[in-house]
Amino acid sequence: MDFDRTKLILHPVRMKILQSLVNGRHRTAFELLDHIKDVPQATLYRHLNKLLEAGFIEVVQENQVRGTVEKVYALKQTARIHVDRISKEQHLELFFTFLAQLMGTYEQYLSTDFDLQRDGVTYRVARMHLTDEEFLELAQNIGRLISEAMKNEPSSERTPRNLATIVIPEKN
Repeated sequence: MDFDRTKLILHPVRMKILQSLVNGRHRTAFELLDHIKDVPQATLYRHLNKLLEAGFIEVVQENQVRGTVEKVYALKQTARIHVDRISKEQHLELFFTFLAQLMGTYEQYLSTDFDLQRDGVTYRVARMHLTDEEFLELAQNIGRLISEAMKNEPSSERTPRNLATIVIPEKN
């Protein structure tokens, strides 16, 4: 069950919806369409319904607008995935799906007029020696910085940027 739920959110459109709702944001379908410009309306509604059915998002408000009901969506606070219930093979499949989406995003970037230096594109591995406590502090600090940056609303001055993180400890 947790594997299927995890696989469900790794769809590119559903990931965009979830990312648009992080940090306590509430958005209507039209606000989501404005935020996620490359997704057709029918596709957005289909994926909103899948996320609702799976319990990842919820309707937090309904507004009467010109004879219809406009729903306001938010992340469901109780939506959790238990990664400890997923097999090694399933973890690998999810990881490869994550990497494939990342590669697709990078390929899309490279199909434009790109300049890695100008655009701040980078990929690197930083090997560190940390105690569990030091790692936890580092992860919390990085998470705090990312959460703050994710609160920024889109504007003509801001460029959407994707930051992917993968942490893999070396086992002796």
